[in-house]
Amino acid sequence: MEAGSQQMAKGQQQLTEEQLAVIRTSGDIAINAVAGSGKTTTIIEYAASRPSTASILYLAFNRSVKMEALRRFEQRGLRNVRVETAHSLAFDYIVKGSGYKVSQQEYRTHEIVEMLGLEGLGERHTEYIIASHISKFITYFCNSDKAKVQELNYLDTIADKAARSFAQKYYPQIEGGTRQLLAKMDRREIAITHDFYLKKFQLSAPQLPYDYILFDEAQDASAAMLAVFLQQKRAVKVIVGDTHQQIYGWRHAVNSLDRAEFSTLQLSASFRFPQEMAELATQVLTLKEKLYKDFQPASLQGKGKAAQYKTNATIARSNLGLLLNAIEYVTENRKVKSIYFEGNINTYTYADEGASLYDVLNLANNKPDKIRDKLIRSMNSLDDLEEYIEKTEDQQLAMMLEVVKEYGDGIYDMLRSLKDLHCADADKATADMIFSTVHRAKGMEYDTVYLVNDFINQGKIKKAKADAIVAKEPMPVARLNEEVNLLYVAITRAKSKLHIPDGLVPDGVPLSDRIVRVQAGSAETGKKTGSVGRSAGYQRPVGNKSYGSTDKRSLYADAGKYWTAAQDEELQELYETFHSLADIAESFGRTKGAIIARLKKLGLMD
Repeated sequence: MEAGSQQMAKGQQQLTEEQLAVIRTSGDIAINAVAGSGKTTTIIEYAASRPSTASILYLAFNRSVKMEALRRFEQRGLRNVRVETAHSLAFDYIVKGSGYKVSQQEYRTHEIVEMLGLEGLGERHTEYIIASHISKFITYFCNSDKAKVQELNYLDTIADKAARSFAQKYYPQIEGGTRQLLAKMDRREIAITHDFYLKKFQLSAPQLPYDYILFDEAQDASAAMLAVFLQQKRAVKVIVGDTHQQIYGWRHAVNSLDRAEFSTLQLSASFRFPQEMAELATQVLTLKEKLYKDFQPASLQGKGKAAQYKTNATIARSNLGLLLNAIEYVTENRKVKSIYFEGNINTYTYADEGASLYDVLNLANNKPDKIRDKLIRSMNSLDDLEEYIEKTEDQQLAMMLEVVKEYGDGIYDMLRSLKDLHCADADKATADMIFSTVHRAKGMEYDTVYLVNDFINQGKIKKAKADAIVAKEPMPVARLNEEVNLLYVAITRAKSKLHIPDGLVPDGVPLSDRIVRVQAGSAETGKKTGSVGRSAGYQRPVGNKSYGSTDKRSLYADAGKYWTAAQDEELQELYETFHSLADIAESFGRTKGAIIARLKKLGLMD
């Protein structure tokens, strides 16, 4: 018997029948694995069951997953497995010895303006808006499986009417600038981006020297990397993921499990959480029945038995929702010793473009000399910034604008208090509370999880349907599907207990000691609601304590999102029928500052 087979036999003792079925396969397969189902263990045992002379490539989703996989494959004694990310593999093939220099970040808008010599074309900040679209078009192309920029229609990626109208008007300049910048990278005139060398790797149509290729987290793979994977003729191909954990559509990820026409096996049992949470997660996924006529209910079993309550984590849909939650937490809990933000606290206050909350605040305070970011410095007012946001769909800047409008100069003290309490990475497990957006929590698990009330729910899906009908536009099914996935991923981070706003719980989910339903409104603690009840206050217990006398988290559920024509009509009707600004803000899930700004934009308020 091969050494690998002997190792597999030893590891098989605790494997489920579903896992064993994967290991016994011989051809190309797709594995649809639910959250916490032990897919990495299954992949390792699959690799261990192959001949020790076989060359195996394992493709991880990101660097942290790669490092953990390296450790586990080495621990298992599997020296014939090479562990890479798509980018690290592409780097070895394209960049090494090529003379290319790699930029450590995507090019910022002002850099693109300077490199391409873009000029204003009559409208305010036209050159910067065009540059923003060029940056996004490059990302779209590099993550696609197309050979030429002209094969893509960039307008297909734009949802907001104002942004689409601008891009359509200046499409020749946007497409031309995209091709020009890519050509500059290819000719080594400027440093190449990480997306660029991955795209060049795909276009080179490599045939990789492996007998087996194991492609993990495939639901969030780019079409470019999927194309490389599928064209491998020599290798047996295994693709692994969870169709309901696809949350990177904004990075043009594709659900590779659906696109790979392989035999599909299931890993439906989760060892992370108990059955009560599995039932809740399953019910959340049934929200997709409102999106797809032929939706097939998920099969999810909870076999977790964890009963520890050591790590506490708060998970939000958005940076803004998380920041406001963290601010309220440290304000209401004076005995907090330390907190921790997944992915570095500074990343929550900076946009990808490099602008910070402080830059937006200094723009609001008319202090241009204190603005570091060139793009923000080019603005004359918040009105300029808002116009830029509308024409570029820059959601991160939109979030920052919301915070500045609501809190103004109070931002300084708020952020200082968070940074003073922030602990080092090594002390993360001892923090009183870990804060994370759902994207940064991907792949993580915590004993107790508190959800911020900024996720999608049944009511928002119904409202989206109604808005689409009024606007006579197609329902944004893909976006809503991903929003449901975000809630599913957030719920399935919890091992022992979940605190969830009652409005996020689908109808018919039974009571459970593992699932604490909390209701927006008051500061009451310790009460549980009924099946859909509205009696209990918003509770955020930590030990025997609670925090939050007000629930601003729920007010920001739609913060940073764009206004539709139907919403503008509804806003005008509510305002002209003398509803209070507070009531209007709560109705739209936005701040009062955002409501006032929109009323001014519509000419309804001076």
